[in-house]
Amino acid sequence: MTTPTYDVVAVGNAIVDVLSHADDAFITEQGMAKGSMQLMFSPEDADALYGKMGPGIEASGGSAANTVAGIAALGGKCGFIGQVANDQLGDVFAHDIRAMGVTFGTAPRDGEPTTARCLIFVTPDGQRTMNTFLGASQFLPESALDRALIADAAILYLEGYLWDPEEPRQAMRAAIEVARKAGRKVAFTLSDVFCISRHGGDFRKLMADGLIDIMFANEAEILALMGVEDFDAAVAEAAREVPMLVVTRSENGAIAVSGGKTVAVPAAPVERVVDTTGAGDLFAAGFLSGQANGKSVEQSLKLGALCAAEIISHVGARPQVDLKALAAKMD
Repeated sequence: MTTPTYDVVAVGNAIVDVLSHADDAFITEQGMAKGSMQLMFSPEDADALYGKMGPGIEASGGSAANTVAGIAALGGKCGFIGQVANDQLGDVFAHDIRAMGVTFGTAPRDGEPTTARCLIFVTPDGQRTMNTFLGASQFLPESALDRALIADAAILYLEGYLWDPEEPRQAMRAAIEVARKAGRKVAFTLSDVFCISRHGGDFRKLMADGLIDIMFANEAEILALMGVEDFDAAVAEAAREVPMLVVTRSENGAIAVSGGKTVAVPAAPVERVVDTTGAGDLFAAGFLSGQANGKSVEQSLKLGALCAAEIISHVGARPQVDLKALAAKMD
């Protein structure tokens, strides 16, 4: 097995985020479940909701894309595979991720639908409620995979959000096969309870078939995946199915279970929670960066917590400080 050139290559939704502040009453009026993600199935629905937003901030996003952007900010070498349209938002996404130092070579898609966008409402308590129009991202074909890039990465990282549409689901299955044949690790994030409600069976089968090396979840997701109400029982059951289970617990920190051993770390301190958008994504960035660079599980968890704390201290899901310098202070 050759030494990989890349730390992490991710396959995920290529999305441009639009973030705006809103109060709880607005979330309720619009029929949203606070703190969750829901899909919008037409550009007309997206346009209508966009028209109700207050002043917004536009920034490239997408769960796995945020993660590799964070790893790149930590000094890692990363690649990203995701589908944009041949439009202005597609150009914005491509520019932003390349500017972070991430290799991105997926050809844009002509015609409708447009590049994906996520309308994010941030309430005064920092919670983010997401409304996503998947657009072109749900049409990522298997033919768009850069197999050489995947095989040249220590870790392939996949997001559960992209499992919903059939075409990218098949692309991700093919990506897993490429990574396994190359002797690389596969990491998977469950993304949202919504994804589990639709594809929990698939996710559990991936685990049972030994195709996932590192599984990321939060408390609600691990309970939903295992279909139990007790957190410890859910963790114990899931940990038997994957070599490494990582579960984030918001202000209660995070745990990782591997080889029957549980490691727990507290949340990194933050002066004020401004926006939780991307907290899980950047936690994964820190953890995967640590693992790709030979750090211990505890060190990787602490790095993940540090990155998550940075991201929730401001609006938006991309780091606004030098993560590499921040991480150096931890060593």
